[in-house]
Amino acid sequence: MPQTVHVERHFTAGNAVRDIVIGMSDGLTVPFALAAGLTGAITSSNIIITAGFAEIAAGSIAMGLGGYLAAKSDAEHYANERRREEREVVEKNQVERAEVAQIFDSYGLTDSESAPIVEALSRRPQAWIDFMMRFELGLEKPDPKRALTSALTIAGAYVAGGIIPLSPYLFLPQASRALLLSIAITLLALLVFGYIKGHFTGAKPIRSAFQTMLIGGLAAAAAFGIARSIS
Repeated sequence: MPQTVHVERHFTAGNAVRDIVIGMSDGLTVPFALAAGLTGAITSSNIIITAGFAEIAAGSIAMGLGGYLAAKSDAEHYANERRREEREVVEKNQVERAEVAQIFDSYGLTDSESAPIVEALSRRPQAWIDFMMRFELGLEKPDPKRALTSALTIAGAYVAGGIIPLSPYLFLPQASRALLLSIAITLLALLVFGYIKGHFTGAKPIRSAFQTMLIGGLAAAAAFGIARSIS
């Protein structure tokens, strides 16, 4: 009788989703707050569009740079910790063996059960170091392209998010009318974005949609209040 092939489907794009969420959420709220704040003082949409797109350009660069530096810091931290582990497996061999045994003990293995595994790892220095990095320090080897990818993803998501609340100002010359449409479009975008995020991350899409709209809406409202009070 032929056996059915078991295929496991796991979501593995967590870093990309995190970057998109960071960029998109900020892109939807910050330009919206700026445009809404200016609407109370300026009646023409043209000036608001100019200021909005200037903010999107500056914000996307700043957010992308932040993502790049964060990813580079993670990579440097991993490299430094790996060099330390490489020294310790040579200089503190017995201590490292004991640490491996403690890790297996935390999973319920006895000393007699873990001893052959510890011995096998000790004969494979690179695998031993990989094991310690993952299970002692909880560090995964970073993708060497992660920094640039993160920067571009965050910046692109920020631009995409920022254009949404500004789009009504492109078609409606009267800023007050554009603001009302901007509010509706921004809330709808948060709802759709939350649904898609929930679908890909395994969360309940409907719940994720309303949660994202609520949190993003509150953030946009707070930013709008601050911008309006300043203007």
